[in-house]
Amino acid sequence: MNLATTQRSGAGMAPHMLSKRHEKILKLLEREGMTSIAVLAQRLGVSQETVRRDLRPLTEIGSLVRVHGAVGLAGHIGEAPFQRRMRENAAAKQAIARAAAATISDGESVMLDTGTTTSFLARELLGRRRLTVVTNSSDVARTLATVNGNRVYMAGGELRSDSGAAFGKSAIDFVSRFFVDHAIISAGAVSAAGIMDFDLEEAEFARIVLGRGRRRAVVTDRSKFGRQGLVTVCGFEAIDELITDAGPPEDILAGMQAEGARLVLA
Repeated sequence: MNLATTQRSGAGMAPHMLSKRHEKILKLLEREGMTSIAVLAQRLGVSQETVRRDLRPLTEIGSLVRVHGAVGLAGHIGEAPFQRRMRENAAAKQAIARAAAATISDGESVMLDTGTTTSFLARELLGRRRLTVVTNSSDVARTLATVNGNRVYMAGGELRSDSGAAFGKSAIDFVSRFFVDHAIISAGAVSAAGIMDFDLEEAEFARIVLGRGRRRAVVTDRSKFGRQGLVTVCGFEAIDELITDAGPPEDILAGMQAEGARLVLA
């Protein structure tokens, strides 16, 4: 996004009059979404009053919207959390998705869980034909259904409002009927002990997915390394490879090597 284009033409502050701090504010909000004034002040190393003063002209020209003590980019207010996460580390996720897609051939079967990186992978797979796809993600299903002769099977159940994905017993029972060439999951966290997540149902579903593939892979960007998730998905013995954009810390790499999991750098 070109930050200069966030200004409304003919109103208030011209693009060339943006200060460096104005640009930092816009970049922070583009990356993190709706944020409080207190957080902005902390990130910028200035007082909250200074932040309020900086926000005033940006609000007047329509670049920002302020709601109940928080502020966000005008075009992003009301967007779903999943859409916001799609913008985070997007370049890295696209590179990882491209590397994963390169290992999948026309006519093969793939099972994908819900996640921003697996959604990027679905978009990269638009270059393949006659895929059989099994997923609990409505985004993945929408992307790959009805194109290129694909067959798409989506797990049933109540769709979550934040991710548009189905979880629970019915979703697990459904995907357990399949065995695919490639079982690929995303990760909320990667520690020396293995793959973790922050949601019990998502972790349970991802664990089942990995058990239904001839090849078992995890796609995740470097920001997940060293995080401590709430729920364990699996140890490194349960995966064949980890596809990422940068080498992990030594303890994670040692844990992978001890269990024979391969590292693939995008």
